[in-house]
Amino acid sequence: MNSAEIRQQFLNFFEGKQHKIVPSAPMVVKNDPTLMFTNAGMNQFKDYFLGNTDPQDKRVADTQKCLRVSGKHNDLEEVGMDTYHHTMFEMLGNWSFGDYFKKEAVAWAWELLTEVYKLPKDRLYVTVFGGDKEDNLDFDKEAFDHWKEWISEDRILSAGKKDNFWEMGETGPCGPCSEIHIDLRSDDERKQKDGKGLVNEDHPLVVEIWNLVFMEFNRKADGSLVDLPNKHIDTGMGFERLCMAIQNKASNYDTDVFMPLINHLEKKAGVKYGADEKTDIAIRVIADHIRAISFAIADGQLPSNNKAGYVIRRILRRAVRYGYTFLNFSSPFLFELVDVLAKQFKGVFSELEQQQAFVSKVVKEEETNFLRTLENGLKRLEQITSNLNKGEVISGKAVFELYDTYGFPVDLTALIAREKGYSIDEPGFEAEMKIQKDRSRQAAVQEKGDWMVVEEGEEVTFTGYEELETNSRLLRYREVKDKKNTIYQLVFEKTPFYAESGGQVGDKGIAIGADEKIPIFDTKKENELIIHFSKKLPENLNAEFTLKVDREKRVKTMNNHSATHLLHAALRKVLGDHVQQRGSLVSPEVLRFDFSHFQKVTEEEIREIEKIVNDKIRANIELSEKRNVPIEEAKEAGAMALFGEKYGDFVRVITFDKDYSVELCGGTHVPFTGQIGIFKIISEGSVAAGVRRIEAITGSAAQEYIEKELQLLNEVRELLKNPKNLVQGLTNVIEEKNKLSKAVEEANKEKAQIVKKQLFEKIEDRNGTKILAEKVSLPDADSLKNLAFQLKNEHGPIIAVIAADISGKPQIAVVISEELTNDERNAGQWVRQLAQNIKGGGGGQPFFATAGGKDVNGLDNAVTEAKKLIQEKI
Repeated sequence: MNSAEIRQQFLNFFEGKQHKIVPSAPMVVKNDPTLMFTNAGMNQFKDYFLGNTDPQDKRVADTQKCLRVSGKHNDLEEVGMDTYHHTMFEMLGNWSFGDYFKKEAVAWAWELLTEVYKLPKDRLYVTVFGGDKEDNLDFDKEAFDHWKEWISEDRILSAGKKDNFWEMGETGPCGPCSEIHIDLRSDDERKQKDGKGLVNEDHPLVVEIWNLVFMEFNRKADGSLVDLPNKHIDTGMGFERLCMAIQNKASNYDTDVFMPLINHLEKKAGVKYGADEKTDIAIRVIADHIRAISFAIADGQLPSNNKAGYVIRRILRRAVRYGYTFLNFSSPFLFELVDVLAKQFKGVFSELEQQQAFVSKVVKEEETNFLRTLENGLKRLEQITSNLNKGEVISGKAVFELYDTYGFPVDLTALIAREKGYSIDEPGFEAEMKIQKDRSRQAAVQEKGDWMVVEEGEEVTFTGYEELETNSRLLRYREVKDKKNTIYQLVFEKTPFYAESGGQVGDKGIAIGADEKIPIFDTKKENELIIHFSKKLPENLNAEFTLKVDREKRVKTMNNHSATHLLHAALRKVLGDHVQQRGSLVSPEVLRFDFSHFQKVTEEEIREIEKIVNDKIRANIELSEKRNVPIEEAKEAGAMALFGEKYGDFVRVITFDKDYSVELCGGTHVPFTGQIGIFKIISEGSVAAGVRRIEAITGSAAQEYIEKELQLLNEVRELLKNPKNLVQGLTNVIEEKNKLSKAVEEANKEKAQIVKKQLFEKIEDRNGTKILAEKVSLPDADSLKNLAFQLKNEHGPIIAVIAADISGKPQIAVVISEELTNDERNAGQWVRQLAQNIKGGGGGQPFFATAGGKDVNGLDNAVTEAKKLIQEKI
């Protein structure tokens, strides 16, 4: 059975058990401050477990793209070293939201594994939670009894909290779990040692393949457990490990999930996988990492120098280094694997195929940039370790230099160091990072309290599409503290405040109680929960509140958001259909739009884009808004869906002329485009490989910008005495300036020639070596440099020191013919010594060096000292 069939069998099985099959959420997480990446199948369903939202379907199943490279779930260091850890992996899962529980979850898991997949029952073991005194939890006898119906008791193992109690995080839903393990060793190995003793012992062939989590409790901020209102099932099965078990392979990498990538690398590198441990590790690292890189980019996360973008850049550079060092790839190679992946996941995660050219371009550009510095960085690392003995520590300062100068992520330096028998000073590196980033000014880690319930209620109703003011009641609040501030997060039963999402900033405004006003300085989403941020907690929590959005800021934001839609359509019309949104910011002040495009947008194209958008504004097009449209129906109607966004079954469609702009969007918009007033692009540039950024303004901001530009234009016109033709007037001024510059240049050359003649007459000959130390006046630094080289070329072998007054600024040049240089006659050393006389510094090569300073009066002393130096060293 191939991997595609295995995946489909899983989905078909649970569809037959009345589960709705849902698409994978993007691997890059938005609207959840606790996560950068989806690291488990349950992430997209957190709101159901938290009680923020009622599920539309009580039973669902899917295959989810996951990434584990940071925080608690960090498998990066193990990837490639063994055969079963991965960064990006698929997690097959089935869920019950307050519907079935342990009995069905256990029975269906056994049925799928043994009857559908035909895995041998005598190779399977299960674990159940053995209890925990600290949490006052008993042995999970219910799960044990259900398992007894399907598997002998000697194959049911008890495990503690570490292995068999699953928690979402420090707080939140949690519960005991039951894991299914399989023993894939040979029959002889199994006879020699029973597999029971190898469960949870990190044996590469005795592995967990499925985890059934029984979500029963909620962990409070004080560490205590309380029962959830409903009991849920949350399961996760590692697809790659399942394929290994069903295909009877000794490694995940031996399955058809990875072999297409491995075969490509074998052919390109001219090596055989399985023949050499070092090249095998390199191939596994690359085959794994390209999956994480490609799907992250396809889901909207570009490599960068911060947060999630830096994680992706780290993974990419780690893969490049392995290819460079162990497979002798000295030019970009990763980008070629994107094509292999796109074909492999067609029809499963089609976003990669749809963006193949873009993803390849980004990966290739990142590879090219890193390869430029990789070789120099490795040489520098060799220099750093040349004075160390095996087992010694590379200083934090040196590790930081590799990071800051050569782009080496700290874990990459640690990896290379381990290979060579060294370790790194991580605390020292962190100290250097702290100095650079001045972390003392950054916000401290926040401490979040538990949600305090004021009134019962779960889902929050957003009314901000229809109104900017509404009456509401407080449902719950939470206190968030750091070293400087206490912030209160407020949740109301309904609200007109738009929560930051889709690039649009959150609303500001005020909540008015019976006798108090509560300023709201921001509104954000945590998963699907709308949270209002305030520095003040209402005194009367049970009062009715009037929630009022800051109207002026909202209107300006709406203008910019609608203009963004008009801009997107204009870009596609002018530049081509390859243009896709890659990010946006919509605030009251400005709109910022990132889009895929592989070259600079020309001035002519910018003017055309502006004209199209302003034409649509003047046309005063009425907004057409449709809500609760089935997503497939919306896509068939031509609505633009953004890669990396998570859409539900029903969506909101925003249209400004059905033949021009139709997009899926949850933001707020103008009723008619005429309200935008005017649109003006103020900048265009590159932000990443294949991604350009346009910043623009609308309405009064655009009008003020244009007025300032016109004022500046008028000032220029007045300076030029109001010529009839401004361009010709400027051209005349520039031509006149060029003529004067040439005249000054000629005069400077003549002056330099006079100085040269005078100097040449002062050259002395001492035993066949020409010597000179003089003070001169010169018009510019270039004249000094040219004069020094003319002395060297026309009068060698020579030692000369020229102390120059250049328009009141002191400079010194030292020139020593190459054949005369040695440890005592070194121009770089001499010039640094002489520069002290002019309160300056400099340097250069042993044969030529220069220095500048602050004290022109010290030039005479410099000449005197230079003559002594020459006297001593000749």
